[in-house]
Amino acid sequence: MRLLLVEDDLALQSNLKQHLVDANYTIDVASDGEEGLFQGQEYPYDAAIIDVGLPKLDGIALITTLREQAIDYPILILTARDSWQDKVEGLDAGADDYLTKPFHPEELVARLKALIRRSAGKSSPLIQNGPVSLNTSSHEIKVAEKQINLSGSEYKLFEYFMLHIGEVKSKSVLIEHIYDQDFDLDSNVIEVFIRRLRKKLDPEGQYGLIETLRGQGYRLNSLSAK
Repeated sequence: MRLLLVEDDLALQSNLKQHLVDANYTIDVASDGEEGLFQGQEYPYDAAIIDVGLPKLDGIALITTLREQAIDYPILILTARDSWQDKVEGLDAGADDYLTKPFHPEELVARLKALIRRSAGKSSPLIQNGPVSLNTSSHEIKVAEKQINLSGSEYKLFEYFMLHIGEVKSKSVLIEHIYDQDFDLDSNVIEVFIRRLRKKLDPEGQYGLIETLRGQGYRLNSLSAK
């Protein structure tokens, strides 16, 4: 999953970014509201973390502008402990949840996972697709009750597919949601990871799990009805 973090406290920004990277997220950062607005409009994030007290453009105005432009990915706001008004304003502006400072990074990660699941229509951390299951909290993957081990990059791609079962995703969309803005869009890395996922998850091809649609992209097929 690809996230936007807008936080002007550089020490906190660095700390949160590292925790999110360790949790297998791809992170773009901005240090003020204007930079956050540009990135928030430019890239298809899976969620954003926005501090309320930002220079140049405050967090409430940033969220309001994004929502006015029909940008609907989940937004988690960060507020000062005693600023209950910020919480109300942020939620009214279109934020989906909030955290008060100080907080534990582990709570931030848990809140983000829940927001992303809900935005994809998944209420539980356990996502089931026929014999294939993914626990987004423990990162445990099973196929027919056999545990499967994936690399960090393979996991990112598979988690995105599992949150969008049955949807066709182009190569560029997959890259945009999994890698940061400096990634080479002409790279064949997606094809490589697709091959690895097929080999690890469905080596005999008995499930037809990941389908290639020529000229369109890839689809994780729904196995629930099979």
